[in-house]
Amino acid sequence: MLRYNFERILKAKGIERPYTYLMKNGFTDRIATRVNQNNVKRVDLSTVERLCLLFKCTPNDLMEWIPETTYQEDSSQPLNGLRRTDQVIDIIKALNDAPLDKLSDIEAFISETIKKK
Repeated sequence: MLRYNFERILKAKGIERPYTYLMKNGFTDRIATRVNQNNVKRVDLSTVERLCLLFKCTPNDLMEWIPETTYQEDSSQPLNGLRRTDQVIDIIKALNDAPLDKLSDIEAFISETIKKK
């Protein structure tokens, strides 16, 4: 089953108050509530585009694939790229827990990684 997983990207981006964040960025109450509750079944492509622009991501980052229990494993299945087995860290918590003398190293690493893309 394909589904949206906004919780994953909100956590990765360190957005603690998704409803407020989305409302401040021009989304309707309805969309903000559904994204905040991770309860989105359908969304217009224009809304997907606006979310991707806001979160600096692709539609693939907003979705995940959970195979049905009857699914026969197939490593060549392109949907496997949407299977989310990785643990998303809470970046804000991770930074708050980091020792102060390591923050400049972390910032340098992040900046270098972003420049490579």
